Amino acid sequence: MLHLRSSGLFLLLILQWAAGSQANPCLTEQRCDFVCDCSDCSDEQDCGYRGKGFECDFEDAGMCGWSSQSLGGEYIWERRQSGDTLPDSGPSSDFTTGTATGWFMGVNEVKTAFLSKTLLVSPEMKQSSPTCRLRLRYFLWDSGNTGLGSTPLWASIHYHDDSEAVVWRPEATSVRGWREATIFLGRIPASFRIHLYSQRSEGRRDDVAIDQMEFLDCALPLPLLGNECPAEMVECNREGCVEERQVCDGSDDCGDRTDENKCDGYWRCDFEEDLCNWDLRSLSTLKWVRTSQENISMIDPLQGPGRDHSSNSASGHFLYVTVPVGGLQNDWAAFQSPILEPTNSSYPCKMVMYTHQFGPRSGGLTVLVADRNIYPVWERAGALGDVWVKAEVEIVTNSTFQIVIMAAIRDFAYGGIAIDSIVLSPECRVSTANYSYAKFPKPPGHDCTEPDKMCDFHPDCSPADDEAKCGDFSYTEGSSGWTDTSIGSQGWVLYENFTTEEKYLYVAKAPGQQLTEAQTRTPLLGPSGPACTLSFDFALTGNPDHIGELSVRVIDSMLGLQPKLWEFSGKTGTEEEAWKQANVTIGARKDRFQLAFEAHAVKMCPCSKIKVKNVHFISCHADYLPSSPTALSCNFENGLCGWYQDNSDNFDWTVLDGMDHTIGIGRSLAVDMWSSSLRGAFGRLLSYPQSPGSSGYCLSFFYKLYGPNIGTLNVKLLDNNGYESILWTRSGAHGNIWHEAHCPVPHQLTDFQLMFEAVRSGFDGRVAIDDVAFLASPCTMPRMCSFEGQKCGFTSFGQVHWLHRSGHSATTTGPKTDHTLESELGFYMMVNTDATLFPSGSTTVLTSPVRQGTTKTECVQFWYHMGGVNPGYFTVYMKPEKGARVKIFSDSLNQGDVWRHGNGNISSALVDWQLEFEVVGAGGKGTHVAVDDIFFSSHPCENQDSKCSLETGMCSWSNTQNVKTDKLDWELTSQEAERHYPTPPGDHTLGTEKGHFLFFPSSNRTAANQNAQLLSPHLPPTKGTCLKFWAYKPHSSDSQLNVYSLSGGRVQQLVVVRELGGPWKRFDVNITSTEEYQIVFEGIKGTSGVVALDDIEYTVGINCANKVTDAVTTSSKRDNTGGIVASVIVVLLLIGTMIALLFYYLRTRQAVNALIPSSSPAEGFSNEGYQPELTQDHVKVPAVQNHPMAAGFNNVSVSADVRDMEVA
Repeated sequence: MLHLRSSGLFLLLILQWAAGSQANPCLTEQRCDFVCDCSDCSDEQDCGYRGKGFECDFEDAGMCGWSSQSLGGEYIWERRQSGDTLPDSGPSSDFTTGTATGWFMGVNEVKTAFLSKTLLVSPEMKQSSPTCRLRLRYFLWDSGNTGLGSTPLWASIHYHDDSEAVVWRPEATSVRGWREATIFLGRIPASFRIHLYSQRSEGRRDDVAIDQMEFLDCALPLPLLGNECPAEMVECNREGCVEERQVCDGSDDCGDRTDENKCDGYWRCDFEEDLCNWDLRSLSTLKWVRTSQENISMIDPLQGPGRDHSSNSASGHFLYVTVPVGGLQNDWAAFQSPILEPTNSSYPCKMVMYTHQFGPRSGGLTVLVADRNIYPVWERAGALGDVWVKAEVEIVTNSTFQIVIMAAIRDFAYGGIAIDSIVLSPECRVSTANYSYAKFPKPPGHDCTEPDKMCDFHPDCSPADDEAKCGDFSYTEGSSGWTDTSIGSQGWVLYENFTTEEKYLYVAKAPGQQLTEAQTRTPLLGPSGPACTLSFDFALTGNPDHIGELSVRVIDSMLGLQPKLWEFSGKTGTEEEAWKQANVTIGARKDRFQLAFEAHAVKMCPCSKIKVKNVHFISCHADYLPSSPTALSCNFENGLCGWYQDNSDNFDWTVLDGMDHTIGIGRSLAVDMWSSSLRGAFGRLLSYPQSPGSSGYCLSFFYKLYGPNIGTLNVKLLDNNGYESILWTRSGAHGNIWHEAHCPVPHQLTDFQLMFEAVRSGFDGRVAIDDVAFLASPCTMPRMCSFEGQKCGFTSFGQVHWLHRSGHSATTTGPKTDHTLESELGFYMMVNTDATLFPSGSTTVLTSPVRQGTTKTECVQFWYHMGGVNPGYFTVYMKPEKGARVKIFSDSLNQGDVWRHGNGNISSALVDWQLEFEVVGAGGKGTHVAVDDIFFSSHPCENQDSKCSLETGMCSWSNTQNVKTDKLDWELTSQEAERHYPTPPGDHTLGTEKGHFLFFPSSNRTAANQNAQLLSPHLPPTKGTCLKFWAYKPHSSDSQLNVYSLSGGRVQQLVVVRELGGPWKRFDVNITSTEEYQIVFEGIKGTSGVVALDDIEYTVGINCANKVTDAVTTSSKRDNTGGIVASVIVVLLLIGTMIALLFYYLRTRQAVNALIPSSSPAEGFSNEGYQPELTQDHVKVPAVQNHPMAAGFNNVSVSADVRDMEVA
């Protein structure tokens, strides 16, 4: 029985193995051959790519099988993330996800006396097809300004015999952004690896980086489903099919050379043995040479084409021409065929060749026929990149002839032109006739102007010959300015009907073997002005539902290939004349550039067509500035007015519908950091150049900084030399509300521009501007001044002047960091009170601009820094336009190396006034007084700053901007104002959707475990101070709330809130400290949900049992005398007004009394409270009323004026 069971089990295992083997054909040697042999594509995992998309984004720790090697030294590739803050080197995000959490490959920092090299190696791959290419994103930025070197990045193929061939060398230009490139691998008949090199002697971390690899069209032809090749195709021995045009074209398209074996009668030359009767003699001193990459250089990646075409190796031979060692004397070189017999249209001579036109030295290539005359029959201009490109030429002539191939070479740093694998059809027969010299064509005329003025959108010649062939169809020969630069099977052709004068460009079949888009380019254009626009008509017509794609791209002479500016996909109609019109903004470009049309037709047949006509360049001259009715003042409802996008930045500002300041449903201008398509660090909006005026200006606008990880909004001034200076800056979370800003623009002596710059620090938020006004008058006093960039109109007088400086510029005295940015680069106002400069009793005053009086009591808040023993007497005054000044704040103690919060109430009683910061010397040594972050709020200061309902602002609580401490911000908002993140259903104070609270959301745009810190002002040592606050954290939130005290860099944990759930809950916490301290609320980000705070209160010297623990001290710092005096004046005015009204009322009452019918007394109403049970959590919570106005906030009142927008 046991034997039968064992036999049955064994048979079952055999059957299971057989079934599994039959169902899983993955036990194959064809791994990493770019073909998914397994249903789950597991045979193509970790092959340098993953899955059916053959992609690698480095999000997986396995890096798709890529490995890093250091070739001496510590310079090495590493898998990285950009980090939690905007880095000062490397990319701000990966390319794939566009966030700080995404991964990429970057190099580490290097600083050596010699070139250091590192290598990124792919796994071994099987053979590839001739169309195989690798598309990737790369990053090259010289953040340290040490120079990138000539070859900071390149790629090569490493063969199984340990030989190598260079296949990619990007332009070594510094750009702070991801760029796209294509590496053309080509036909590789055996196993190979890809090597990615970086080489530098000095450079910062991640300034060279790689991401998002995609292998395209790398598999050899596969058997067709019908098992037989169609009539128009040829079957390969390995069962795949190729097109007839690929037979005998010098390229192994089948993968087994089936298509190249039966080519009797063809004259083929791969230059491996000799010149095959091609004649390299020339009248020019510049000569073609037969050579190989091994003979040119195996050390310098920039020299030579890197490989030949026929064997795709460094040892293979080709013909090559470049600038000789002795310098360039002639800029052309030619070679020719033997004399050939005449041909006819039925049997033309067909030539196939492969060309490599790389680098700025490549001026172009021309094929000429020399019979009785010499004339061109084919040409390809400029440089095409690191790729061998197939070319086909048909020659029909009734005379004996020679084929002449001529190259134009430019005198630049690197590059050249190579030719290989020339194939002549059997119709190209060698002739025995004697050669007779052909008649040379007339030489081209000299350019009528300098090369840089050709095609600059301004006629410099008569009659505009310098603009006649630049691509603008307005000129008779303008259409001829477009040159086909396609390297694939589709290309652009110019159609001309001389009878009807109709002209258009259309997409047709092309001889190239790459499966890339058709491309046609203009000559070098520009520079261009901000209004430059490309206008054209286009048609994608035919019977199929989807005809294809058409796009416009810029190729910048300095920055290289740029992202597409415009795209259209689908069809414009069925009828051939279904044209549409497009206007594409090119904008201001300071360097020369080319425009390109790129297209891909889904099916090449008479049934579908892609065409472009009526191409025009509109308002493109660099000096052309269109007039705007509102100039720089703009509400963005009808465009950008006098502003335009900067094309040298990373991303654009976009017009946003349904969110404006003016009417709420209109338009504003925004940058959404939430956008998954946003890449890079900054986006800029530039003004048209402005002429200098007789005085300064004021730029006012409304702005939003919304989100926990938003970044910075700057206003900058650019002089006519391009120098940038910051005029205004704000950073961190400001809530989903509009704030008003006033930015003084100093008087300028030359033309200048203004700039709005959005700088991202993260990926979670939105920056927006609206209602911009630019006036030739001084700004009123702003509600907020951080002194970043300028002094906000503050002036100084006295024995010693206040200085506008930063910690970076400070020497022996003064704060090392400002309060705004908590950075050495941040600015503040400071006076040096050292006795040697500022004797005891000396006085200096920092005075604000005049501020308009109001009937409301306002609160001025500021941060001050007093350093050293006896730093002086610091007093803040309100100075009315008439009358004596009133003290509102004073201090005279050494406060240590910390910024402290000060405030005071101001009641001006409709009298205009100024703010004065006065310092009187006290004879100290190495002392100073500094001021930063002055803020005016339209409501009185809250009682002792210890109670904060958050209904009128954040009181004395502030988000730290120290990136070493936290990465995110707490945001002041309300449920009514919030549109993007989850919030509590209402605040605690008012219990309504209009009530305000601080919240800290979680989203997938930032990494988990990032933190946000909310800090109190510095509080005195205490034996018992009670902290009371309300917290909200639903069950769905996995964030965490930590509360602790911070003293001298030491942390004392007070509360940890991990699980809360349900409604708002109150916490009472006793704090003891023998030293001065701050209270810190720290939110730790999770993956979802929210944490919120409201009604924060601390009772200094009184513990939670309501017992006095510290000796009562009378603070003389804040002085409300000014508020009291002004309030008395206001009361007297009100009393006088009421008496006058009463007198008027009594005189008129008798006359109208008879007209008023009697009525019942008005009924009153009661406002009853309630006392639900209060939930306890983590700490002991005393039984108190849970009414929204309870817990020490019964005196909260919210009037309409509180809703006024704060001016920053």
